[in-house]
Amino acid sequence: MLVDSHCHLDRLKLDQFDGDLNKVLGLARERGVGKFLCVGISLDNADAVVALAGEHDDVVCSVGVHPLDVDSGLADVDKLVALSQQPNVVALGETGLDYYYSTETKAIQQQSFIAHLQAAQQAELPVIVHTRDARQDTIDLIREHGSREHAGVLHCFTESWDMARAALDLNYYISLSGIVTFKNAGELRDVARQVPLDRLLVETDSPYLAPVPYRGKPNIPAYVREVAEFVAELRGISYEELAERTTENFYRLFPRAA
Repeated sequence: MLVDSHCHLDRLKLDQFDGDLNKVLGLARERGVGKFLCVGISLDNADAVVALAGEHDDVVCSVGVHPLDVDSGLADVDKLVALSQQPNVVALGETGLDYYYSTETKAIQQQSFIAHLQAAQQAELPVIVHTRDARQDTIDLIREHGSREHAGVLHCFTESWDMARAALDLNYYISLSGIVTFKNAGELRDVARQVPLDRLLVETDSPYLAPVPYRGKPNIPAYVREVAEFVAELRGISYEELAERTTENFYRLFPRAA
């Protein structure tokens, strides 16, 4: 079995599937995907992801505010803890820091990230972290405010091995998306080879970042198979072993998903 550890089911483009999410999930299931983590990005879509998880036995969800959505509304620690108590919520996030697209909101991004880290400690849940061009601040805030026991994952990882190693030292996991299949992802492929196999996840981040050979097209959870096959080949192991180990990792990190 394979897990898509990070997807946005409420944002999938369903035109070619007659507007039916069940057809999208069915295609993924046919390709061996047995679990989907539908990730929240704002207070506005928290109800939507919780509802989706409630409608499908193999879908779980997270709730949180993406660093590029902080202008849409922030949640304090108490609010995040309350959101985390809803059925099928297995993590907080995605949260984190993105200085690539937005430097003017650095302070509010940091405030939001800290709130998620503190809420996760109280709720005893892992954190799903988005980070871009904010390597040191991301690690520093995790180190100061995060939990080693419950930790979390740096999702859709695109940073350096040094950052990956620092996150691993804080008990975090590293998740790889279709970006690892892109021709210009040489440095990321080096990271993919080095991450310990017991700390690795795979994801689509769909509907974004479709892997080769679907690059440029809308992404769907079924394509996590391409990511897993590519990473397995990179590491010189079988697809079956990669699928088994990343699935074990998923349930270790997100025990509420079991």
